[in-house]
Amino acid sequence: MTGERPINPRFNDDVHFNLVSGPPRYQNRTENPVQYFTVVDKEDGSVLGYLWAGDEDAAAWQPRQAGGPRAANEGSFWIRRLRDAKERGLLPSQALAELYGTPETAGKGRPLPSSLADAPNAAAVKALAKGD
Repeated sequence: MTGERPINPRFNDDVHFNLVSGPPRYQNRTENPVQYFTVVDKEDGSVLGYLWAGDEDAAAWQPRQAGGPRAANEGSFWIRRLRDAKERGLLPSQALAELYGTPETAGKGRPLPSSLADAPNAAAVKALAKGD
């Protein structure tokens, strides 16, 4: 018996990587002005994060850093809703208005009334989420 181990024949297979498109989505960064609103926890009112949108096909969820895992997990709910809006052909600002206007959501968070605001860009919303 030799010390060599047999080589798995699958390592010689010719692997083809075919690029496929994923679900429709908005870009997740922009240097242009954006609007955003605050998302708060339905149970205790703590800030979970911010949903923002810009007019050149950009919109995203920004979890509040101090919100921890709960804030990060809440993002999947808002991201799904943004993807649904994109698939329906809504502009980012239309999607933001629709989501802001829906006070009762299926996730753990809800839009904070009177929190719709303007920011110079997405980086400003990200900085807000890190520092508040």
